[in-house]
Amino acid sequence: MSLGSSKWRVLIIDDEKSICSSLGSVVEDEGWVVTSVGDGEKGLVEAKVNPPDLVFLDIWMPGMDGIAVLQRLREMISDLPVVIMSGHATIETAVKATRLGAFEVLEKPLELNKILSLLEQAKVLVEKKLSGNQVRPAIDLIGTSAPIELMRKQIAAVGPKNASVLITGENGSGKEVVARLIHHLSPRVSKPFIAINCAAIPEELIEAELFGHVKGAFTNAISDRKGRFELAHQGTIFLDEIGDMSLKTQAKILRILQERSFERVGDHKSIQIDVRVLAATNRDLAEAIRSGRFREDLFYRLNVIPLVMSPLRERRDDIPSLVAYFLRELCPAGSTPPSLSPEVMVALAAYEWPGNVRELKNVLERLIIMSSGEVITHNDLPEQLLLNFSEGFEVNQAGQSLKDAKSDFERTYILGKLEENDWNISKTASALNIERSNLHRKLKSYEIDTKKIKG
Repeated sequence: MSLGSSKWRVLIIDDEKSICSSLGSVVEDEGWVVTSVGDGEKGLVEAKVNPPDLVFLDIWMPGMDGIAVLQRLREMISDLPVVIMSGHATIETAVKATRLGAFEVLEKPLELNKILSLLEQAKVLVEKKLSGNQVRPAIDLIGTSAPIELMRKQIAAVGPKNASVLITGENGSGKEVVARLIHHLSPRVSKPFIAINCAAIPEELIEAELFGHVKGAFTNAISDRKGRFELAHQGTIFLDEIGDMSLKTQAKILRILQERSFERVGDHKSIQIDVRVLAATNRDLAEAIRSGRFREDLFYRLNVIPLVMSPLRERRDDIPSLVAYFLRELCPAGSTPPSLSPEVMVALAAYEWPGNVRELKNVLERLIIMSSGEVITHNDLPEQLLLNFSEGFEVNQAGQSLKDAKSDFERTYILGKLEENDWNISKTASALNIERSNLHRKLKSYEIDTKKIKG
């Protein structure tokens, strides 16, 4: 699994293009990411570069056959589930494959139910492996828009480094999420991640919060206390809204970056520190430098790697994914999240979201608490969203017949449900309470190509 993705990765190794296409479509419909190659050598290269969570492997191929590929795969990833496929496998071949650790041996033509069952079994196995052996981030970037995909690539590139990073973006856009993911990908992941909002602490207390103090340094300083920098030793400190910091405190931050040392308030003893500094701001620091409110030398120290988090209004394609994520997160464990009517999704997509992702989460929490039914309708919307519903909806339906309007609603509703269920056809059909075959007909009727949309 890759950074920022909840998708399972499947590798199909088969020289029959029809098998790669048909099997790949089924697997993708169940929410997996699929890569297909036509021979064993290419399959081994792909598995090394992008380790899969599950492999479907043909037994008879030109060049290296499936048994030889299976042996090499098991040497590379000892616990990798590998499903052997063959149109004319003998008992001897099946036994040999099983002894080499094959997860399953399937005969062609492949049976849909068997494939679906194997996908679920493999997912359980990999989940157990991940939960037992890996540290996974508690939060993630949600969405598939171009700005989010770019940010994922940038995080993957800068995470393992030790350079300072300056993250700019509007309030509520997700700057702290970016900082936490950078820490998660760094060699410091097992050490503390300490976050402090510089704008939320009074000026007279900010130095004591950052650097700590000794007993008697000021009134109520009844004992020695470590500051945030000391607590973050060998880990990462995240200075949020650093543009609100005073020039005096900026000078001390600059010294830490230059000398890797500081003194507690009221003390002259220098403390050596090893921290990675990540900072964030919603202000224009270039303008702050020109007006004398921010130190230019500190800016260049912090801005070694600049990252920009886009506001939600510039990545509206992420709204359905964020809605699905927050509905699951905000509802009690074991309960079924409410559904959103098509008109509510229209209103959410049309709104400007000045408070960005944080505002979207707050609105959804309010809707869950205040709505009484299983479906949230436009009647449940807060005032700031009702205007978008009434104006946007009138425009969308101007000149439409009732039949066309209902069709638009149904198409939007189905798309929303697909997003909620991570484009899993089986789960979406269950959520809609219709047969999978019926859902496939509707997808074809509304020209919804799930493979194209996901791509």
